Amino acid sequence: MCWVEINKGDPRALALADRHYTRQKPGTNQFCRPGKNLVLLSKDEKALWVTWEGIRDDGFEAWECTLFRNEGNFLSSHLIVLALGVTAAKWGEPPKDGIITYVGKHLKGGTFHAAGFKKIGESKKRGLPLLQLTKERMPPPLQPADVSLFEHEMLIF
Repeated sequence: MCWVEINKGDPRALALADRHYTRQKPGTNQFCRPGKNLVLLSKDEKALWVTWEGIRDDGFEAWECTLFRNEGNFLSSHLIVLALGVTAAKWGEPPKDGIITYVGKHLKGGTFHAAGFKKIGESKKRGLPLLQLTKERMPPPLQPADVSLFEHEMLIF
C-alpha cells in the first residue's frame, strides 16, 4: 500500500497543496475544508489525496475528493483507486451518491476517468467538470500503510 494517513497540518502535505492549481492562499497552514477530512500522503511523499465529508448544498449525498496531486512516478489512476479503497476502509460504506470531484477545465479529468469516474455535469460557479464514481463502483476497502514501515535508520557497513 502506498498511502499513509497523515494529519491535515503535516508540512509535507502543505508543500504539495501549495503547488495544486486550486490552492487559494499558498503558505497558509490550512488546505482542507471544515468538516471531516481524510488526508493521505504517498510513501514517497510526492502525492497527496484529500477526501472530504460534510454538509453539501448541491443535493449530493457524496464524499468529495477535494485535492489530488501527484508529482511522483506512481500512476495517478492507480493512486486514486487505492485512495478510494483507503477511504472506504476508514469511513465505511460510501454515501448513496458515492464520491465526486471537480477537475480543472485544462485537465478534463483523464486520470479520474481511468479510475472509473464519469462526467455528470459542471459546477454552477466556474463551469468545472463534475465527475462521479457511484457507490456501486467503489473499490473494496484497503488499509493504509503503517507509517513505521517507511521509517528506517541508515545502515553503515
